[in-house]
Amino acid sequence: MDHLDRRILSVLVEDGRASFADLGRAVGISRGQARERVQRLVGEGVIEQFSVIINPEKINTGFSTFVDLCVHAQHIEAVADELARCQEVVSLYVMSDLKSLHIHTLTEDSDEFLRFAKQHFFGRPEILSVDSKNLLRRIKNRRGGVRL
Repeated sequence: MDHLDRRILSVLVEDGRASFADLGRAVGISRGQARERVQRLVGEGVIEQFSVIINPEKINTGFSTFVDLCVHAQHIEAVADELARCQEVVSLYVMSDLKSLHIHTLTEDSDEFLRFAKQHFFGRPEILSVDSKNLLRRIKNRRGGVRL
């Protein structure tokens, strides 16, 4: 991957719908060269997918909660797999201590989050602790993955 590939990726991070012609103009190459490079980046797995970023408040899921869950280490994979299937969970990470999950949920309101928490966290002996915090205000938002 060279400097031109990094520039292409930066353009796509900002606008994943950019046409090959627009992409080529932005980085100073032809439409055909832009298409070939993007296809190669997809083929090599550098670009994993093209996706849409949805404003959660516009679809009534603007209640954003970050949860740090401590789980018995032998149960971390099972709990993570279960939570990954929940529509409320928008991101989920196993942390370096191998017993913590960092989870971001989006729900309609606090009552819906509480229902989710009761169903998935409460009364489970494999879950050692739950620490949750609600988002008050977004200052900076990561869009499109890694910054190059």
